[in-house]
Amino acid sequence: MNAERDLSPLTPGVVRALTDKLYEKRKVAALEIEKLVREFVAQNNTSQIKHVIQILSQEFALSQHPHSRKGGLIGLAACSIALGKDSGLYLKELIEPVLTCFNDADSRLRYYACEALYNIVKVARGSVLPHFNVLFDGLSKLAADPDPNVKSGSELLDRLLKDIVTESNQFDLVGFIPLLRERIYSNNQYARQFIISWILVLESVPDINLLDYLPEILDGLFQILGDNSKEIRKMCEVALGEFLKEIKKNPSSVKFAEMANILVIHCQAADDLIQLTAMCWMREFIQLAGRVMLPYSSGILTAVLPCLSYDDRKKNIKEVANVCNQSLMKLVIPEDDEMDEAKPSMTIPAEPTSEESLSKPEAVTTGESQNELDVTLLNQILFPCSCERIQVTLNLDGIVQVLDYHLSDTSIGMMTRIAVLKWLYHLYIKTPRKMFRHTDSLFPILLRTLSDESDEVILKDLELLAEIASSPAGQTEEGHGLSDGSDARPGPVELHVPARAGQLSSSSTKGLECSPSTPTMNSYFYKFMINLLKRFSSERKLLETRGAFIIRQLCLLLNAENIFHSMADILLREEDLKFASTMVHTLNTILLTSSELFQLRNQLKDLKTPESRNLFCCLYRSWCHNPVTTVSLCFLTQNYKHAYDLIQKFGDLEVTVDFLTEVDKLVQLIECPIFTYLRLQLLDVKNNPYLIKALYGLLMLLPQSSAFQLLSHRLQCVPNPELMQTTDNTKPSTSFKRTAASNIDYTELLQHFEKVQNKHLEARHQRAGRAEQLDRRVVL
Repeated sequence: MNAERDLSPLTPGVVRALTDKLYEKRKVAALEIEKLVREFVAQNNTSQIKHVIQILSQEFALSQHPHSRKGGLIGLAACSIALGKDSGLYLKELIEPVLTCFNDADSRLRYYACEALYNIVKVARGSVLPHFNVLFDGLSKLAADPDPNVKSGSELLDRLLKDIVTESNQFDLVGFIPLLRERIYSNNQYARQFIISWILVLESVPDINLLDYLPEILDGLFQILGDNSKEIRKMCEVALGEFLKEIKKNPSSVKFAEMANILVIHCQAADDLIQLTAMCWMREFIQLAGRVMLPYSSGILTAVLPCLSYDDRKKNIKEVANVCNQSLMKLVIPEDDEMDEAKPSMTIPAEPTSEESLSKPEAVTTGESQNELDVTLLNQILFPCSCERIQVTLNLDGIVQVLDYHLSDTSIGMMTRIAVLKWLYHLYIKTPRKMFRHTDSLFPILLRTLSDESDEVILKDLELLAEIASSPAGQTEEGHGLSDGSDARPGPVELHVPARAGQLSSSSTKGLECSPSTPTMNSYFYKFMINLLKRFSSERKLLETRGAFIIRQLCLLLNAENIFHSMADILLREEDLKFASTMVHTLNTILLTSSELFQLRNQLKDLKTPESRNLFCCLYRSWCHNPVTTVSLCFLTQNYKHAYDLIQKFGDLEVTVDFLTEVDKLVQLIECPIFTYLRLQLLDVKNNPYLIKALYGLLMLLPQSSAFQLLSHRLQCVPNPELMQTTDNTKPSTSFKRTAASNIDYTELLQHFEKVQNKHLEARHQRAGRAEQLDRRVVL
């Protein structure tokens, strides 16, 4: 070999043995090199030591010839053994050529490289820690090596390195984290197993605080949790479990805000284990971090709400999601309504959602309100290290946007829709001032939700709408004038309220507000009533199947008198007369039969107060859309003479089958407990002549049906007035006295009835004419 002179101090024999294909000869050469280096160490001849290492590295380990590379590796290991503790001075030169051989195509050579590095690290021990990253990088590649021998050798080296890290207090965690963050996203199972094993080791070392850097690797850990290997998933579960234990022990040092979005993403994972684990973490974060999590509420709700509708196959996820939802809801407090968005908010990073739902946080200034300081103090108590001087301001835009989306999505399950409505109700209770800024955008979807298939959803929706309609925060200067504001564009079928309607409704509701029994409604109440009737008008099926249910529930949630007064006021100007008649019939049936309206019926029965008489007149004018309901209202209010006058007018009306059916139903109703007082008044023939005349009038209207027989039998029971006379004949009639005292212009009411019925007659003839023309076209 021409280069033998250049390879000194290695002898030609050593050089030949190092390049031999037999391992035994290479081993003998390595022993010679070890002996030579020991002599140099004894002489403190560092230049020669470096020269030997350089020769073994450049001429052998990095040679093109495979046997030379094998000789170079065993030679470098021999140098390390000879150097002993001094090997730390030459580690860079010793390690780099060996790590290069980790990428060799020959598996035997990769195994020898692993063996050589094991010997180098074993001698150097703690001195190798400054080179930990390159060693870790090399090992992470060998962990996924297809050759079992290489993999076995790398495992031995891996255990040795872990022992060194565990027993040392000089590990550079800061320098290692970027590499760990990069490698944790490997898709190879063995590489993932290698990564998790190292995380578990670092977690177990008391002097290494890996929790500080958890935000850097948490996303990768959740991705590994979805690995196909059960063993790897289990290892990852253990690692995450250990981190969560540490978080519970030291919540003050945890960077909750930096990990919130990571959890939000994985709470929406398709893998059940990932989703359940992330949801459990989210539950703990909300309970431990408290209001620090509020800026991420919209993301959390996006992840949590769909889980509430899971079936029993995902029962565990559903239960944890429910706890998350309840805990997050409790974080919203009344003080949030007093913190203005323009004021300083917080220093936690805002949630980077695609909708940019949260405003950018600003620094806290000295101009905080007392409520803001109280919340800050609460955060300081809970999180003195990481959260002090942080002011969390609730921004509702993102939350409302998420809630609106989930309520609008028809594919969302019932429990999710109920949770959304509970959230909105909670926000209107806790932060009404801010929430009313969103009311105009929420109102249409809340009205559409009344058509939901679930009664429970409709109940929650009505509770929310009732809160909106009655909250003092909803009062605006425009008053009822804004009632048509959001519905300026008329649909194909809707209520047409003339311009004067706003003025009329204002005056009529002022009368209501004067009554101590009727709480003042806000500007949205009248708007709600108009839009509800629009809904019934456009969806007749909703009116038929759920109309009575909706109105009865509203009478429980709001003031029944206000509801009937406002609906009657709106229906008075309804242009769709057929709908007005149907709606009046529905309202009348509810008024006469619902237990919820017992108090209102009693109020109308006596007409003792100006408010009750005002209500009667308002109802009467709208009830005129339906002749039979008008008579029933007169029966309820004991206006028997007027009822008789109305029935006399029935002879001028167009008597249809529907009309007779309604008379039939009224007769059935007279036999119900609601009209017990009316039947008892039949005993007082002398003081109630118009009651008997009115009933006979109904009898004459009916064909000889079962209702005819029923009413006829009842009237046959009316006693002879001569037999019912008592000694006191001077007692004045209470019914006439009440009528005289009521100051109601019944003549004007009767004229109004005739006017409305004439409109109905004209409308029926127009509809019949259009139908006849259509039939002719079809025949032609």
